[in-house]
Amino acid sequence: MSTDGFVELEPLLTAASTASPWKGGEYCADTDLLEQMIGIPIGQGADSQSGRLAKSLDAWIAHELRRAGFTPDEVWPRKEAPRVLPHEVSTFLSNLPKAMRADLYKRLLKDKKTAPSSAKVLGRAYVKQVDVVVAQWARGPEIMISTKTMGSSFGNNMANRFEESYGDAKNLRGRHPLAAIGFVFLLNSSIYSQESASYERAIDMMRKLKAEFDVYDATALIIADWTQGSAEGIKARPDLVPEDLSINNFFEGVVGAVLSRTPIDMHVAVREKREAREILVPEQDPAIEPSLSGLEGD
Repeated sequence: MSTDGFVELEPLLTAASTASPWKGGEYCADTDLLEQMIGIPIGQGADSQSGRLAKSLDAWIAHELRRAGFTPDEVWPRKEAPRVLPHEVSTFLSNLPKAMRADLYKRLLKDKKTAPSSAKVLGRAYVKQVDVVVAQWARGPEIMISTKTMGSSFGNNMANRFEESYGDAKNLRGRHPLAAIGFVFLLNSSIYSQESASYERAIDMMRKLKAEFDVYDATALIIADWTQGSAEGIKARPDLVPEDLSINNFFEGVVGAVLSRTPIDMHVAVREKREAREILVPEQDPAIEPSLSGLEGD
């Protein structure tokens, strides 16, 4: 088995639809794909502590952001290795001759400083590994999403998960006040049927995590049916999640926050998909220096 928990997900991501997620002005996440993706580690018996279930969730969220129109190389984890690669480096590689590009790509896979396996972001007080990121050199981190998964023992672990999430948000927000910061929590549906008090606490805490202006812009609960060790019967349960904590509401909030904090000539493709219209403004890439030809004589 590969040490990269994302490799097994690549065939599903390659075959997945990249059609706009917006329908009638509302975001419609591909939860069928999520069920398939989390089914891989669950079917192999990997529990929440292994980290593989969380990686499936991370890869799915990253796919949704690419589907929303964000440039693929700016969304981490990327669909293929290296999972974190600056957009500018990818652009440089794509413009090289084919033979040279192939050789440098192999070297790049071994260079963990240029192309690390995870995204680490400096916050106000400490460096935090962030699960899903949209970033570019000139704009910095624009979306930072943390994820947690839990399949059992909800009452024993819930308080710790929320303490961590609250502190992480304050840390990241302190250095990146304009970034869209989100939190997604995937839970087994047994929390509803077996630990009703923990279920109510989860809803309450997820709401509190976005109640303050300097914590999360959006939070989401994903509750799903699954049995550890079986890839059968995995089903998202939106009926168990209040609308304000739904994954569709989450993506609407995160995307909306980014677009409201950037000028109209950035993320044009995202705006066009959301508004279902052509926006007659060319995309501005702040990493590209403007031509000096128009400045002569100034």
